[in-house]
Amino acid sequence: MEIGLVGKPNVGKSTFFEASTLAGVEIANYPFTTIKANMGMGYLRCPDPGTDLGVTSQPKNSLVMDGTRLVPVGLLDVAGLVPDAHSGRGLGNQFLDDLRQASGLIHILDVSGSTDIEGNPVDRGVHDPALDVEFLVKEIDHWFYGIIMRDWQKLSRTSESTHSPIERMLAERLTGLGITVHHVDDAIHHMGLGPKPTSWTDGQMMELTTRLRTVSKPMMIAANKADRAEDYQIEGFKSVVKGYDIVPVCAEAELALRRADKAGLVRYVPGAPTFDIVEGGRLNDAQRKALKSIQDLMDRFGSTNVQKVLETVAYDLLDLIVVYPVEDEHKLTDKKGNVLPDAHLLKKGSTAKDLAYKVHTDLGDHFIKAVDCRTQRTIGSDHALQHGDVIKIHSNA
Repeated sequence: MEIGLVGKPNVGKSTFFEASTLAGVEIANYPFTTIKANMGMGYLRCPDPGTDLGVTSQPKNSLVMDGTRLVPVGLLDVAGLVPDAHSGRGLGNQFLDDLRQASGLIHILDVSGSTDIEGNPVDRGVHDPALDVEFLVKEIDHWFYGIIMRDWQKLSRTSESTHSPIERMLAERLTGLGITVHHVDDAIHHMGLGPKPTSWTDGQMMELTTRLRTVSKPMMIAANKADRAEDYQIEGFKSVVKGYDIVPVCAEAELALRRADKAGLVRYVPGAPTFDIVEGGRLNDAQRKALKSIQDLMDRFGSTNVQKVLETVAYDLLDLIVVYPVEDEHKLTDKKGNVLPDAHLLKKGSTAKDLAYKVHTDLGDHFIKAVDCRTQRTIGSDHALQHGDVIKIHSNA
């Protein structure tokens, strides 16, 4: 499961990425700082189950901070996108190829309007960030469209002559984009397309493309550099751009706080509305002034909102839940005695058997039953799991 960070150059994608992951990436105020995709791990917050179950968690694949479990999720920072990227302009071909593996997208843009459509610096407010949304979805749609229309006439004729479902044939072509038969079938039925794909018009094919993009790669908007924008700019942007979750973000502030926390200068939990200065620390007057400015903008926006963006994509757009498998349903441990060691991300609606396969193929193949460790109730293979469940899988593997 990976979330792609997309947008034009020089809007703060790499800053957002490093703030989310603390991975070292090149950051500068000019286009195409990012040449190759950066990959790292961000973290999603959720209540640690050890707190209400009366045990102290010993996480292996995640972290615990002040009663909050931080569950890793893959992040992909790709090269900046410019107009006509789908035709190979700029780093377009590389960007779009890198984007294939992303399950959801965060469109990071400069809401202060201080970068033009190419990513070059301009005076604040000169550029309309709503244009960035328009061009980015156009570029991705045209990229999808080019893949769909490659040998489309041959594909559609074969479907009709062999009575093979076009949904399956098209899904096989698009599997590298994360598009399933269900996605294609849903889009075709939603549009009411006729049974003969050879008769579908170019306009219908473009509409089909857009729908497949929206269901297979849902996107939200991180309105970055919000600290440089006036409130009326942010609200004006929200009033014009419809159909997306939009969150004002201050990625530079988040990065500064995480670096300060790592250096022991402040205590900061990602996503928190404030931080604590470590008394007796090595802060000089300039650093104290900078931290005061960061706290002021956190008061303005509720936090830096970097964490909020990650969790909106994961929990709301991708419908993910966190589930905790254990070996011992009474002690809540694994084979080595670690308490609540693992946290897994699953799609909402996933079953106990889905979790078994997530843990190990043999567990899924030889599934017998599962136990809800909170209630000690036995549950079946088709039982739908809930966010925060602690589950013991029984198998004869």
